[in-house]
Amino acid sequence: MAQELPKGFVYLNDVVPSIETELRYCSHNNFIGIPIDGYEDNALIISTKAANALKKVQEEILKKGFSLKVFDAYRPQQAVNHFVRWARVLNDTVKKREYYPNIPKRQLFNLGYIASKSGHTRGSTVDLTLIDVKTGTELDMGSPYDFFGEISHPFSKKLSKKQLENRLLLRTVMLKNNFRPYVNEWWHFTLRNEPFPKTYFNFPIK
Repeated sequence: MAQELPKGFVYLNDVVPSIETELRYCSHNNFIGIPIDGYEDNALIISTKAANALKKVQEEILKKGFSLKVFDAYRPQQAVNHFVRWARVLNDTVKKREYYPNIPKRQLFNLGYIASKSGHTRGSTVDLTLIDVKTGTELDMGSPYDFFGEISHPFSKKLSKKQLENRLLLRTVMLKNNFRPYVNEWWHFTLRNEPFPKTYFNFPIK
């Protein structure tokens, strides 16, 4: 059931119904392998300002035959705390082969893949990819969403020409609409001049 959101937040699908969403942290299909604390429903919440910016991105990318697919936006602090607790249990490696095959779990903190604070918790950071509107399939970006490794760096040397083109297509349209990319993850963007730059929210997603 939808909740009354704090002022300045919206459900993304209320603003841009055409954007596909798949909250991996609401399912078992994520790097921990179980639903994450605070993710009670597959309902994507985001700051109103970021939603309006994504609307412009979607309008532009639809003209090229593609659509955005968003995996995560607002993330409660309790979910970040869940990640931190998990990262400290070194023998819990259920999803290692799928998400971090080449990195020892104990290094996930030092390498910046897990942190005690996340830009997502401020409500204006998104994890997303592109899908082909005709087929509904995700574009080949060279590595899956949330894959911990060098190949997820936006300009990894391990990419094919087409994979790099696909990443640049997403990156270019996001930059144009005022989103700032993240150096370690091709899917991660934060709205410039975000409305809550110092506030880490903790209301649940439902």
